[in-house]
Amino acid sequence: MTAAIEADIIVIGGGAAGFAGALEAAERGASVVLLEKQPETGGSSAMSGGCLAFAGTDMQRAQGIEDTAALLARDLRQLGGDDADEALIEAYAANQLATYDWLKAHGQLFSPVLEASSGQSVPRVHTVDPADMVRLLAARCLATGRVQLVTGMAGRRLRRDSATGRVTGVLAEGSAGPLEARARRGVLLASGGFSRNPDLVRQFAPECEHAVFIGGDGCVGDGLRMAWALGADLRDMAQIKGTFGKHPTDELNNHSCLCVYKGAIAVNQDGRRFVDESLSYKLLGAACLRQPYGASFQILDEPILRSGDNEVRILDFERRLEEGLFIQADTIEELARQIEVPEAALVKTVADYNAGVNAGEDREFSRKHLVHNHGALRRIETAPFYAYPSTAAVYGTYCGLRVDPEMRVLDVFGERIEGLFAAGEVVGGFHGRAYMTGSALGKALVFGRIAARTAVGANSGG
Repeated sequence: MTAAIEADIIVIGGGAAGFAGALEAAERGASVVLLEKQPETGGSSAMSGGCLAFAGTDMQRAQGIEDTAALLARDLRQLGGDDADEALIEAYAANQLATYDWLKAHGQLFSPVLEASSGQSVPRVHTVDPADMVRLLAARCLATGRVQLVTGMAGRRLRRDSATGRVTGVLAEGSAGPLEARARRGVLLASGGFSRNPDLVRQFAPECEHAVFIGGDGCVGDGLRMAWALGADLRDMAQIKGTFGKHPTDELNNHSCLCVYKGAIAVNQDGRRFVDESLSYKLLGAACLRQPYGASFQILDEPILRSGDNEVRILDFERRLEEGLFIQADTIEELARQIEVPEAALVKTVADYNAGVNAGEDREFSRKHLVHNHGALRRIETAPFYAYPSTAAVYGTYCGLRVDPEMRVLDVFGERIEGLFAAGEVVGGFHGRAYMTGSALGKALVFGRIAARTAVGANSGG
């Protein structure tokens, strides 16, 4: 027998996007049922590096960092190119500062250190403990008395009114049996990507065959396929790329350091550079996978290693050093022998790079900054020297359903699928060809809140 439940909004997925949407809807007076497939909430959000891309914050002003929504939007456009949806970029830029303030008002704490990372012209990485953030949002949801959380319940198919075509709920299934969740105002898909679904990855990203796949165990594309079955359009499916900087044998850290942004260079098995290391690490990941064995080494010296930040997971070099993940030597020649690349080639690569830094121009790849448009290049010259084995990891699929700026899901003809909304990793079109650090977790929160506002404002007739 199928059990039934009803609320104004049905949310599918208990990560950052789902809880942000549920809390926003509840604060606007709506009743919410949130379905999470796993026994515990958090998903990929809780496993992330905890980076959020915000611009114009009080933290930035206090540290003398000049940043604006317009500069953030410009950086996102430069990264995403023509594949990024301008309307989604504008929606993010216009709503991100209010979301930062909303998080703070709910008691969210941020690391005091701001960093510049992939795709950023100024330091705008605001770091949180991601698992704690999701738990905070979940607690705030439950405290409203308007949100009911059901774990161990996976969405299987969307329900649609046969006369109007409007989405009216979802059929779900769990250990307790089948459940029909009925939505008076709409269904919000916040179910994540599909990094844990080899068949979908093979279909859309065969070039990532040698990448390491990381993500929430429930990220198999449930929400994507449910909407797809109703004719939903897809965006950025050709833009799935691995993120550069994952140690190929490290099983302790979901997010290993991405130290090229502090001044390291990346070399392949031949001891040669193969890319401008200031690019988005999504593009670096694609370049790495084209190298022999899909692997490389980040080469750096003592000052670069010490410039890391233990408060930021992706820059926590010291912990990786303590865990034995760095290879260390007193000379470049010795380092080359340890990582088994040609000594003469690595010595020449480092010397040529240092000469370019001295001349103010990287002659080989025209690298001008540490990351994007920020930071002066640094010579690699002070022993000891370090190598960090690096490959690409697919942390998220960065693609998915086509939505409008109000997070309403659109079909293949560009028309709304009434009653259906989406937020977080299941949404495509925002990132385009590259990726800014903090924009994935950021869009989960920002777009989750936008979707909830739209859904709550929509009456039963759409």
